[in-house]
Amino acid sequence: MKLPIKDRTAAGKALADALNAYRGRADLIVLALPRGGVPVAREVASYLGAPLDLMVVRKLGVPGQRELAMGAIASGGIRVMNEDIVRFIGITPPEIDQVEAEERKELQRRELAYRGDRPWPELAGQCVILIDDGLATGATMRAAVEAVRTRAPAEIVVAVPVAPPDTIARLRELADAVICLAEPEPFQAIGLWYVDFSQVSDDEVRELLDIMWNEAPVEDL
Repeated sequence: MKLPIKDRTAAGKALADALNAYRGRADLIVLALPRGGVPVAREVASYLGAPLDLMVVRKLGVPGQRELAMGAIASGGIRVMNEDIVRFIGITPPEIDQVEAEERKELQRRELAYRGDRPWPELAGQCVILIDDGLATGATMRAAVEAVRTRAPAEIVVAVPVAPPDTIARLRELADAVICLAEPEPFQAIGLWYVDFSQVSDDEVRELLDIMWNEAPVEDL
């Protein structure tokens, strides 16, 4: 894929093309990691003719360096840690617990804000495609994969527009398939590989979900 990517919509369309082999499968479901993964996943789900839902995940940022992930949490009480970062910086268990408590509150807020009382989708026996707008350390996606794995899916596919090679290599050990359109190196940050990487709001997430949940699926694009 040519870099930089225009925006998340363009990323979703390109990712949908790369996932064409999954199109029309009856056992398919697309799960977006909000917020940034939702506009990407919306394009994919529409093209594949698959239902769209969410896997809510929160990064656990290093104290004082919140953009650096020391781990992540996901729906269902899942937590994964970047042990190398924890050891290198010397982060203590109480510091980890404090950050997790804060992020757990935000995770619960987002689940309520986005889903309301909508029941969780059935994942057992399904082919689940997990989508985000890009990955850096991959901690959030690893948490998402572990959370989905507890629900006995038939297959887990990770699909992202851009990520560093080492992150993709680690994910290939966890997921059944990993699709990444670009693996630039050095990587630094996801936003560097987009022309428009403006923040996605809660309202935008709800609007896109309402479209997918309340309208008939797109049969052909």
